[in-house]
Amino acid sequence: KTQGASANPVWGEAGGGYQSMQIFEYGGSTTYTKPTGINRIKVYVTGAGGSGGGGGNSPSDSGSGGGAGGTAIETIDATSITTVSVTVGNAGSSKSSGTNGGAGNNSSFGSYCTGLGGAGGIQGNFGNVYGGAGGTATGGDLNLKGGDGGSGNDDAGNTQYLFGGTGGGSFWSGGGRCAAGTVDAGTGSYGSGGGGGDTLPNSGQRASGAGGHGIIVV
Repeated sequence: KTQGASANPVWGEAGGGYQSMQIFEYGGSTTYTKPTGINRIKVYVTGAGGSGGGGGNSPSDSGSGGGAGGTAIETIDATSITTVSVTVGNAGSSKSSGTNGGAGNNSSFGSYCTGLGGAGGIQGNFGNVYGGAGGTATGGDLNLKGGDGGSGNDDAGNTQYLFGGTGGGSFWSGGGRCAAGTVDAGTGSYGSGGGGGDTLPNSGQRASGAGGHGIIVV
């Protein structure tokens, strides 16, 4: 970064930019240990994505996509930090026809900030097959909502091909695609939502896609 044509880089004057990076990308709890010499850290905390809803009981019943996890971004004075408890949210799991999608779990960096998980999609025999809502975030300098999942269809026996909803996109990644014919629903990644399942004429039932686990980058 420069300020004017003759200015020196600001980070260069301060002794350089980022000194380390730690990535926590598997669901569960662990501990962040601050490297020696670090006085300030920037964290990105993203909740897990919800899974898509399964198809319904009739042809062209298709589930909606799962919502993505929210993301909190915060810069923290780390002079007094040694370790911080880290929780990475587990994603909503794939669902069969007639079953609503599962919600993603929250991710957190100690008590500093939290990314909430996305909601699961709705199964395709529900009527209003609305997409799963994206999760919000708290505690960050910037709190970003995850994308909502795309809507599905409850078509009660119609033989047309009406596909389900795609998963909502997270800060890091787009959501999983919906199931279509012989193609299974896509799985979310890095906090995004899974695609909706379906029940299509002559193609059988396709399960929904799982959401993506949360992620924390320090």
